[in-house]
Amino acid sequence: MNKKMVCVACPIGCPLEVEVNEKGEAISITGNTCKRGETYARSEITNPTRSLTTTVKLLGGKNPVVPVKSTSPFPKGRMLEAMKVINKTQLKAPVHIGEVAVKNILDTGIDIVVTNNDTGR
Repeated sequence: MNKKMVCVACPIGCPLEVEVNEKGEAISITGNTCKRGETYARSEITNPTRSLTTTVKLLGGKNPVVPVKSTSPFPKGRMLEAMKVINKTQLKAPVHIGEVAVKNILDTGIDIVVTNNDTGR
């Protein structure tokens, strides 16, 4: 089976075609103009990840929510599951950049951290 995708490892955006075997492994990759394209395609086929960015409810802040992000790329297939946890999370002002909002979300070893300061009303 062949899969087509656009590489996002650099600004070029090479059109990739990946031949995938019955085990779901990339056996050939064409279209990349650099080594990063091959690495990206293999990762995207076997274990796609994304940065998780969203907001968390903030009590007593200048704003009702505060922006947060994952400390490292998060498994794409578990995003909805993670959002259920994050949507139940509430922080109390003051909060500061880097503060952990959710520690080790879904036992992935990845934390969700605050990305903006809010000192409260």
